[in-house]
Amino acid sequence: MLRRMEISKILVPIVGNGVDRDVVRLACELADENDASVYAVYVIEVERSLPIDAEQEAKNAMAEDILSRAEQTASEDGYHIATGILQAREAGPALVNEAKEGNADLIVLGVGYKKRLGVFNIGDTTSYVLKEAPCGVVLYRAAAPEGGQ
Repeated sequence: MLRRMEISKILVPIVGNGVDRDVVRLACELADENDASVYAVYVIEVERSLPIDAEQEAKNAMAEDILSRAEQTASEDGYHIATGILQAREAGPALVNEAKEGNADLIVLGVGYKKRLGVFNIGDTTSYVLKEAPCGVVLYRAAAPEGGQ
């Protein structure tokens, strides 16, 4: 028998792909069912040749635009979400750390349908989060393109 999780805070990584809308909507529905809050976050990965706190105006503007679209998606469905931008060397550890520090009860993680060397691949960030997250993780995979490409 599946026991019901107590969820008060949901972390939603946003990456700017076609899955974001679905992931935000899913997180908002789960939040509504559990009277929880949703925190959408975008991670700017900083090259190792730069200081971790380097100002990256173009990437920051892009992140703000992507998060604004996530807020709009939630608003269209009658929800309010909080948003934030993180800078890190790698997204996976940054997301796990954010989940720990923010006491997230659930991470709703979207993954596009992509292939590497002809084989479906979830990517390094998703693998890391699934392995290291301190809380539950709901993985939403986009539908495979027509013809399995």
